[in-house]
Amino acid sequence: MQNDIKERRKAKGLSQDDLAQACAVSRQTINAIENNKYDPSLSLAFQLARVLGVTVDELFCGGKS
Repeated sequence: MQNDIKERRKAKGLSQDDLAQACAVSRQTINAIENNKYDPSLSLAFQLARVLGVTVDELFCGGKS
């Protein structure tokens, strides 16, 4: 699933480890999601969106329905 996590994380000045800690997952999980090797659970998708200050749609669909 395509996503904008890496760009939005960097724009907020967060490392993968920072984002991982905020979402209670490993840095490797964040890396895998950013590289489209792992699709997050719905719960994790909402956590990522909350931490990055966007909606799930914006994060994973570019804001397009």
